[in-house]
Amino acid sequence: MDFREQLSKLDGLDLSGLFNEDFLLTWDKSEDEIRGVLAVADALRALRENNKSARIFDSGLGISLFRDNSTRTRFSFASAVNLLGLELMDFDEGKSQVAHGETVRETANMISFMADVVGIRDDMYIGKGHTYMAEFAQYVKEGHAAGVLEQRPTLVNLQCDIDHPTQSTADLLHLIHEFGGLENLRGKKLAMTWAYSPSYGKPLSVPQGMIGLMTRFGMDVTLAHPQGYDVMELTRDVASRNAAVSGGSFRVTNSMEDAFEGADIVCPKSWAPYAAMEERTELYGNGDSDGIKALEKRLLAQNAEHQDWTTTEEMMARTKDGKALYMHPLPADITGTSCAHGEVETSVFDRYRDPMYKQASNKPYSIASMIFLQKVKDPIAKLEELWNRHQPRWQG
Repeated sequence: MDFREQLSKLDGLDLSGLFNEDFLLTWDKSEDEIRGVLAVADALRALRENNKSARIFDSGLGISLFRDNSTRTRFSFASAVNLLGLELMDFDEGKSQVAHGETVRETANMISFMADVVGIRDDMYIGKGHTYMAEFAQYVKEGHAAGVLEQRPTLVNLQCDIDHPTQSTADLLHLIHEFGGLENLRGKKLAMTWAYSPSYGKPLSVPQGMIGLMTRFGMDVTLAHPQGYDVMELTRDVASRNAAVSGGSFRVTNSMEDAFEGADIVCPKSWAPYAAMEERTELYGNGDSDGIKALEKRLLAQNAEHQDWTTTEEMMARTKDGKALYMHPLPADITGTSCAHGEVETSVFDRYRDPMYKQASNKPYSIASMIFLQKVKDPIAKLEELWNRHQPRWQG
């Protein structure tokens, strides 16, 4: 990674809106701010590749709060806070006073006394995750203003019910690396499609994050899913507005074959219907365990009606020259490997395994970049300082 090239990309960008602020939704950030996150992410990677320390903190906590299971995002957040010099503290609500009725306001302040960043994943329930994060962020702002907190920890959305910004920016970095620059993505056709899975209840925020970010840079984005597997109208509207501004396009189809036809990039990923996720949220809120079991049975049967929505060699042959870049946020349901029938054939997955691992490797840097820009007022000067101070990350 060329460090100087990344610094040049930062020149002239207005990144002031990121300083001392939170990162909740990509579409709430300006194009300059998104470009800044991408460039800083690759600059931080260049520092590490050149055995230069990227520590901007001498002490402090990065607190993770995961309300859903995670491998890549959990370890990416831990890697990011460690890269910048913070110590990770995982907040386990099951071992806290939350179980005894502690309020969000109290939790937010009590865990933040020496915290510089809080990363939250809350993606399971429609109308809940983003709302919780916004409330948490407001309460720590109030705690700082009242003198309770010496500093205000900023918040990073590690996946909510609406968006998955650390995933989508990592994916965008992958495309930049694969196609040789952000400018080369203009006019590229990206298919974000639903795919069959033998499980139910997968979050909507991955496809929503994808269409909400990739449409900002002149790409022709197609969202494909069977009838009844709609995503949030809000995110479709965001994608349409972005495409109109960027000169790209956005459309929705109910045909996987149509979406794959001539595509440069494909991202087939299962998700639950928006209406079903709304129903699921209400059932959990009411403590209706029988209703939840009935919903799960119904949705698994509904999924089973669309087993042809899977990435096969024949489907990949429809893409541009039969060589589209296959992407997946992982873990994938792999036919014949992790399940009897799933999102993708083993031969397709195996062919793109290394590129997908590279795709995932961007996430720690994406998260670290968001934190960096939330904490550093002059990112170019700070990056120059890190490069020139000749402090090795490790002594070999």
